Amino acid sequence: MDIKLFWKDVLSQNQKSLYGYFHEDAIIRWHCSNEQFTVSEYIRANCEYPGQWAGEIERIEKTADSLITAVRVFPKDKSSSFHVVSFCKIESGLIVEMDEYWSDDGAAPEWRCRMNIGKPIR
Repeated sequence: MDIKLFWKDVLSQNQKSLYGYFHEDAIIRWHCSNEQFTVSEYIRANCEYPGQWAGEIERIEKTADSLITAVRVFPKDKSSSFHVVSFCKIESGLIVEMDEYWSDDGAAPEWRCRMNIGKPIR
């Protein structure tokens, strides 16, 4: 499976292409919002999400049967930013399970800023 092409299709909300990455009985979980989706539900949620999106893959890790990605996602107007870590279990070149953890990007909390520790990543 071409994970870079998968993310290109996710970000461009390419409904037709997205079906080709999943086994028909795949399960997708968004743990931060406590939701589980079928393939068609996941694609609908992704493709009907408002706005136009862009992003960049920051990390890809591969195991014998899994792909793990860390991706920064943002609207094309760059009004906000998010990170998602995705764990994809792959069988016969298709995703059979995907567990995702989404987070809003933002500044460090004030209590930690007062500690005067750390520095920006970028």
